[in-house]
Amino acid sequence: MKHPFMIMAAVSTVATAAVFAMVDGSVAQADGLYWVVGNRATEKCEIVTSNPVISGDIWFADGPYSSRADAKLARSTIGACPKPKSDE
Repeated sequence: MKHPFMIMAAVSTVATAAVFAMVDGSVAQADGLYWVVGNRATEKCEIVTSNPVISGDIWFADGPYSSRADAKLARSTIGACPKPKSDE
Protein backbone atom coordinates (compact mmCIF):
# COMPACT_ATOMS: atom_id res chain seq x y z
CA MET A 1 0.00 0.00 0.00
CA LYS A 2 1.32 3.43 -0.90
CA HIS A 3 1.80 6.01 1.78
CA PRO A 4 -0.95 8.72 1.80
CA PHE A 5 1.68 11.45 1.37
CA MET A 6 2.90 9.86 -1.88
CA ILE A 7 -0.66 9.68 -3.20
CA MET A 8 -1.25 13.37 -2.33
CA ALA A 9 2.02 14.36 -4.04
CA ALA A 10 1.02 12.48 -7.21
CA VAL A 11 -2.43 14.11 -7.22
CA SER A 12 -0.85 17.53 -6.69
CA THR A 13 1.52 16.97 -9.63
CA VAL A 14 -1.36 15.94 -11.91
CA ALA A 15 -3.46 18.94 -10.79
CA THR A 16 -0.57 21.35 -11.43
CA ALA A 17 -0.04 19.90 -14.90
CA ALA A 18 -3.77 20.29 -15.63
CA VAL A 19 -3.71 23.95 -14.59
CA PHE A 20 -0.72 24.67 -16.83
CA ALA A 21 -2.42 22.91 -19.74
CA MET A 22 -5.56 25.04 -19.29
CA VAL A 23 -3.56 28.28 -19.09
CA ASP A 24 -1.53 27.35 -22.15
CA GLY A 25 -4.72 26.43 -24.03
CA SER A 26 -6.46 29.70 -23.17
CA VAL A 27 -3.52 31.72 -24.49
CA ALA A 28 -3.50 29.67 -27.68
CA GLN A 29 -7.23 30.19 -28.11
CA ALA A 30 -6.70 33.95 -28.28
CA ASP A 31 -4.84 33.49 -31.57
CA GLY A 32 -6.99 34.56 -34.50
CA LEU A 33 -9.55 36.36 -32.33
CA TYR A 34 -10.61 40.01 -32.49
CA TRP A 35 -11.96 42.53 -29.97
CA VAL A 36 -13.56 45.95 -30.35
CA VAL A 37 -12.12 48.50 -27.91
CA GLY A 38 -13.14 52.06 -27.15
CA ASN A 39 -10.12 54.35 -27.02
CA ARG A 40 -10.62 57.77 -25.38
CA ALA A 41 -7.29 59.12 -26.67
CA THR A 42 -8.16 58.54 -30.32
CA GLU A 43 -11.93 58.91 -29.85
CA LYS A 44 -12.34 55.78 -31.97
CA CYS A 45 -13.39 52.19 -31.57
CA GLU A 46 -10.54 50.04 -32.76
CA ILE A 47 -10.32 46.37 -33.65
CA VAL A 48 -7.44 44.63 -31.88
CA THR A 49 -6.07 41.09 -31.96
CA SER A 50 -5.06 40.71 -28.33
CA ASN A 51 -7.31 40.46 -25.29
CA PRO A 52 -7.50 44.10 -24.12
CA VAL A 53 -7.01 45.37 -20.60
CA ILE A 54 -9.55 48.00 -19.55
CA SER A 55 -7.26 50.71 -18.22
CA GLY A 56 -6.28 54.28 -18.99
CA ASP A 57 -7.60 55.36 -22.39
CA ILE A 58 -9.24 51.99 -23.11
CA TRP A 59 -12.69 52.37 -21.56
CA PHE A 60 -14.54 49.34 -22.92
CA ALA A 61 -13.96 46.13 -24.82
CA ASP A 62 -16.31 43.78 -26.63
CA GLY A 63 -15.53 40.34 -27.94
CA PRO A 64 -13.85 38.09 -28.75
CA TYR A 65 -14.96 37.57 -32.34
CA SER A 66 -13.72 34.81 -34.60
CA SER A 67 -13.14 37.04 -37.62
CA ARG A 68 -12.30 40.65 -38.41
CA ALA A 69 -15.55 40.88 -40.38
CA ASP A 70 -17.54 39.85 -37.29
CA ALA A 71 -15.70 42.46 -35.20
CA LYS A 72 -16.46 45.15 -37.82
CA LEU A 73 -20.12 44.19 -37.80
CA ALA A 74 -20.21 44.32 -34.00
CA ARG A 75 -18.46 47.72 -34.01
CA SER A 76 -21.14 49.08 -36.33
CA THR A 77 -23.83 48.14 -33.78
CA ILE A 78 -22.14 49.67 -30.71
CA GLY A 79 -23.74 53.05 -30.05
CA ALA A 80 -20.67 54.47 -28.33
CA CYS A 81 -18.56 53.92 -31.44
CA PRO A 82 -18.37 56.71 -34.00
CA LYS A 83 -18.79 55.53 -37.56
CA PRO A 84 -15.35 54.94 -39.12
CA LYS A 85 -14.42 57.39 -41.89
CA SER A 86 -12.63 54.76 -43.97
CA ASP A 87 -12.21 51.00 -44.07
CA GLU A 88 -10.50 50.95 -40.65
